[in-house]
Amino acid sequence: MQRPVILVFLLIVLVITSQFEWRQQLVSDVDTHPAISQKQQQISRREEAVKEKIILSQEKTIQRLNEIVRSLRNQLRHCRDSNETSNDPASSLTENVIEFENQQALED
Repeated sequence: MQRPVILVFLLIVLVITSQFEWRQQLVSDVDTHPAISQKQQQISRREEAVKEKIILSQEKTIQRLNEIVRSLRNQLRHCRDSNETSNDPASSLTENVIEFENQQALED
């Protein structure tokens, strides 16, 4: 009966001491992981900063393109208005009348 009790006691001591060793290894791993996690955090911050810069650049480009589109639309409207005016028969008739009156004034 003595032997099994001693074996159980030794087994418990062995388990307890092995757990202490595991905990020490875990603590040393945790000590090294903050440095790694800090590096990863710095890398992720840099990546986020780069992404923000890219987004801002794209937004500026989009704004420039929108301004160009507005300008082109205004030019198109102006061209249409001037084209409609020149294609308007009444305006061409008016121009013809003015030319005729000018010719008559020159003849007189």
